[in-house]
Formats: sequence, structure tokens, C-alpha cells
Amino acid sequence: MKIGVPRETWPGERRVALVPDSVKRLVSKGHQVMVEAGAGSEAFVADDAYRVAGATVVPNFATLVSEVAVLVKVRPPSAEELALLRPGQILVGLLQPLTNLECVIQLRDQGITSFSLDALPRITRAQSMDVLSSQATVSGYRAIILGAQYLPKLFPLLMTAAGTITPAKVLILGAGVAGLQAIATAKRLGAQIQAFDTRPAVKEQVESLGASFLTLPLEVTGAEAAGGYARKLEADVEEQERALLREPVAGADVVVSTAMVPGARAPQLISREMVLEMRPGSVILDLAAESGGNCALTEKGTQVVSSNGVLIDGSTDLPSQVPTHASQLYGHNMQEFVTLLAQAAMSENESGERLWTLDRDEIIQATCITHDYHVVHSATLKRITERGGDASAVEPSHS
Repeated sequence: MKIGVPRETWPGERRVALVPDSVKRLVSKGHQVMVEAGAGSEAFVADDAYRVAGATVVPNFATLVSEVAVLVKVRPPSAEELALLRPGQILVGLLQPLTNLECVIQLRDQGITSFSLDALPRITRAQSMDVLSSQATVSGYRAIILGAQYLPKLFPLLMTAAGTITPAKVLILGAGVAGLQAIATAKRLGAQIQAFDTRPAVKEQVESLGASFLTLPLEVTGAEAAGGYARKLEADVEEQERALLREPVAGADVVVSTAMVPGARAPQLISREMVLEMRPGSVILDLAAESGGNCALTEKGTQVVSSNGVLIDGSTDLPSQVPTHASQLYGHNMQEFVTLLAQAAMSENESGERLWTLDRDEIIQATCITHDYHVVHSATLKRITERGGDASAVEPSHS
């Protein structure tokens, strides 16, 4: 396949979809890779490094898209980029189809076959392609580093001739990939850590990293949806969670919240009243800011300081703040997916023509959003219909 790597145009995005090492591996499998000039510059990857890996560097996006069959990206394409795509081309990236419906509809109408890596099934075979996990690892690490920077205290216990410094208290809400990485990083910095998750099964993981698991007298069922993703809880259950978390939040110096539900607003775990009970100078890192935030006072993409002096960080670009390693991890995930795509989603007819056969692999099925002028991702189709979108010509081929 001819694979194209464009420069990301999303505001603040510094990652790139493939790094030279991933390009080299794809080229060794017989693929051709073309890279837009400057695509890796924000991640400190030079064009010459791509050339050495076997890629061809082209001057601009228009030239790139006119030459390749597969376009690999990090963020969804802009309207200007979408307009240049042609029928039959393949787009792979983090498309956020459940919330980015206008983009999905345009991809459908232009006959683009698109795959969204945030729809990967949580199965063992897909782990090497799991961009949500790899980027959550970066986010969890970065959140703690920012917390240590913003907090007007030191993280570790220090015993000096001038007195004893007690360790900072860190509370992690959500013990998924980001939460576990946050625990590990805070532990290395010497903090005292508590963690909370609605799933009792993660207690062993939390404690193995050196944190204490916050056990709350709250029984939650159905917190995990099909495919391993989180499910939105009922409003009364969220209210009980807030009540039970009130004291731990008030006693924390740094709170890192990571609770998110695909395609839905993030659960609000920290109310305005809970923030006002925290000590001045305390910090909240809300990793769910892009989907509404776990804190009532979070403002997407910026920082706010509450009336009692609590800093609330709503950054939505934490992986982009560490673009070199974030791109390295993302590039490996993308390389693995594109390799599977070439192997599993195409076959040849008697004339030697390559044909799409989307039903040959469950990973391909689960991640395909649009194909042949149809939306084929049932959850996205349902969301379009619920919001009054035109579904008259849309027939899902799989669930």
C-alpha cells in the first residue's frame, strides 16, 4: 500500500502518526511511505530521518493526498483536508466518531473508508494497536509532573536539620492505564498516594504500585460495557460517589481524575463545594476535560483558580506536551494496525484486483466507521439518527 503521513493541523497537536522506526518496518514489508515535509518537526523528527528510513518526503498535503491510498493521522482531519480526500481513499486515526458526527457524515458522503483507533475492541490481539492505552500512559505521567510543578509544596518526605517536610498527599480517581501510570510516577517522586475506582478488581494493581486503595461502601454493577470500555453510571450513583469522596478530596494536595466514558460526558466526581473544601494551593489535574471534565469547575483547555486558591488544570493536550515519546508509542500502534489492515481487509479476485472484505477480521470490523458511502459503525449510526441526521442511505454492515 501507499501510505501517507501528513503534518497535523489540529491546534496544539505536536505528535506525528508514524516515526522513522515505524516507517522502516512498513517499508521492509513492501509498503511505500510518503511524508509531508515538516510532519515530524514538532516531535523533533527531521525530514532526513524519514528519508533514511525509506520514506519519500513531499512538499505539502495536497501533493501527499494525491499520491497515497492510505492516510494515517493522529487527530481528525480539518474541513480543508477533508475536501481534498477522494473516493476510495483510506483514513486511519483517532476520529472520535461518536462526538465528531459532521466529520463522519462528510467522510461517508465523499466515499472515504475510515478507521478510528479509539474504537478498537479490548481484546488481547489488539493490545499492540491500543493507542488509547499508550497515550493514556503518557497522560498519567505528565499529569503528575505538572502536579508537582504547580503544587507549592515538595512531593517527598524530607528530614533535615531545619525540620521535617511531610510528603504530599495525592489522590488518583480512576485506576485505568492513566491512573496507574500516575500512581507509579507519584510514588517515584515520594508522594503518599490513595486511589479510587468503582471496580474492586483493580485493588491489587493499585496496591502493587505502592498506593492505598480507597474502599468506599458503594456497590456498583454494570460499570464496564461490552468491549472493556467504561459505561456511564446512573445519576444517583454518581451522587453517592461524590458524597463518599468528599473527605478524601478535601485532604488531598493533588487530585488526578481520569474517569471517562466513550461518546458520553465524563462523570462529575468533584463538585464545586468539594473544591471549596480543599486547602489553598491544592491542585486538580482533570484528564477528562475534553469530554466535560470530572470536576464541576474545569474549563476545557485552560487553567482556572477557584475562589479559595485551588488550581484546576483542564489541559487536553498532555500527550502532545511529550511529543517525542508519545509519537513513538502512537507510531508503533499505527504501524501494527496498518500491517493488519493490509493482511486482513483485502483479498484479490480472479483478475488480480484487490477488494475490501471487512468481515474477515473483528478488529477491522470494530474500527471501520465509513465505507463505500455508508456509515458501517452501528454506534455512530445510532448517534447520527438520534440527533436527526440523514441516515436514509446508511445501512450498517456490522455492529
